[in-house]
Amino acid sequence: MPVLNVRDRVKNSGVWHDFKEFIQRGNIIDLGVGLVIGGAFSKVLNSFVDDILTPPLGLVIAGSNLENWFIVLKYGPEGKKPYNTPEEAQGDGAVTENVGRFLMTAINFVLVAITLFLIIFTATRFRSWRLSRRQKKISNGDVDATKPDDADASGATKTCQWCNANVPVAAVKCMYCASYLHEKVPAELLNKAAQPALIELDG
Repeated sequence: MPVLNVRDRVKNSGVWHDFKEFIQRGNIIDLGVGLVIGGAFSKVLNSFVDDILTPPLGLVIAGSNLENWFIVLKYGPEGKKPYNTPEEAQGDGAVTENVGRFLMTAINFVLVAITLFLIIFTATRFRSWRLSRRQKKISNGDVDATKPDDADASGATKTCQWCNANVPVAAVKCMYCASYLHEKVPAELLNKAAQPALIELDG
């Protein structure tokens, strides 16, 4: 029996076809872009917290960098001696509570939460503004292109190029075949013999 190439077997399998459709979906691409932007934005926030915000805050609270603010719970084997950084204390075997690092992480979380709230709040307000503006236009009498106009009072009609039914002159969409009257009929349909009108309007 001939042995199929592994590549051909993978391409011909339904799993490969489903996987390609899954990858080509727009929301997957949007998710990838969002992850890249989110990672870059997280680095910017971390730099802002570590390099801009916490140094003056640590100077006011602890007299040094905020990350070096810690509490010694148990000293190392060499006895009580001053430690300048948590790394130095832990290197000596001391047990510490790193209060400054916790505060830096909490501040970073609060900034991320505030930023996400502002983004979502702005997007929601903009969407509501667009919806209210659209409703205002409709209420002022502007034409909605997806709805047909009122029938002409004179009863004049025209022929739908899709189903050959008689519809009002001012109509935008055929009331019988639901086709938009301004759309162009494909050439393959024009070559077919015309069908008799389905319904005739009075007048």
